[in-house]
Amino acid sequence: MIRTALQDLVGVEAPVVCTGMGFVSDPRLAAAVCNAGGLGIVAAAMMTLPELEAAVAAMNQLTGQPYGVNLRSDAPDLDDRARVLIDGGVKVASFALAPDPAVMSRLKEAGLVCIPSVGARKHAEKVAGWGADAVIAQGAEAGGHTGHVPTSLLVPQIVDSVDIPVIAAGGFFDGRGLIAAMAYGAAGIAMGTRFLLTRESPVPMSMKQRYLRTQITETVVTSSIDGHPHRVIRTEFIADLERHGLMRELVGALRNARQFQQLSGRRWPSILRQSWTMKRQHEYNLRQLVMAANAPMLCRAAMVDGREDIGVLSSGQVVGMIDDIPSCDELISRIMAEADEVLGALKEPVT
Repeated sequence: MIRTALQDLVGVEAPVVCTGMGFVSDPRLAAAVCNAGGLGIVAAAMMTLPELEAAVAAMNQLTGQPYGVNLRSDAPDLDDRARVLIDGGVKVASFALAPDPAVMSRLKEAGLVCIPSVGARKHAEKVAGWGADAVIAQGAEAGGHTGHVPTSLLVPQIVDSVDIPVIAAGGFFDGRGLIAAMAYGAAGIAMGTRFLLTRESPVPMSMKQRYLRTQITETVVTSSIDGHPHRVIRTEFIADLERHGLMRELVGALRNARQFQQLSGRRWPSILRQSWTMKRQHEYNLRQLVMAANAPMLCRAAMVDGREDIGVLSSGQVVGMIDDIPSCDELISRIMAEADEVLGALKEPVT
């Protein structure tokens, strides 16, 4: 039987995490992961504050197991969001970007486990110094925003540099991967694409079938979406984005910013404050700042509306290894059974 530091830290049965994927990791999916023994993380970065409050309330109705909520440190209402997590009894706060040290300290004092995601050793060392309880180390194979170092090198590098549990992400989909990650010193695995392709995932079936048809070589890392490296499925829309210049990007970004403002109900001053925070924290230039307005609407078009022609299909390379759409319970049970089988085989003498 497998027992790792992640299970002890968070209180889950299986050292398997569903990452906070925007417009995908909703309460239904996150709760299904939790009820199956893993750690489900609600993607709250694109939610309004009332939507976050409703999501936490829904999670408390759907599961009695520990769960997490993903935050962005550049959110203008970050303090209010932290309060929602504390008042709602959330177990884990995860961070897609570098966490705000003061807010992380406040969350830890309230008893939450803080788990930032990192893509480089220096970032892991920094957040560990700020008091992070664990880190998700995301290798280059992963979907969405990603770095340049493959998981097989990044994970052991970070394991050797910090004294907190490391959760491996990027390229995982089965029990063999869990054992491989543990051999590198990781305390568990985090998966995005694999959980996107489950029955409880809210992604339209047409998009799920599109993912299942995708081969390992059919993803691409592009900076044309928001100015930062982003791994997605290669589509005609992505090729079109990369072919056109700055003016096309600016026009599309401004249009998407207007749509996002209408959908979210946020006022322009709030959006502009967050944009300024993004510019200051991440040293965005004007082009990156304007392009960043693309991301929410482009992701929503695919993940919610099922529009491959105008949307972005974030995906890890592991998509080419996935050929089914199980329930979360079936998936996690299968992963743990496979892991036990692999571990047992490794203990047998070689003949």
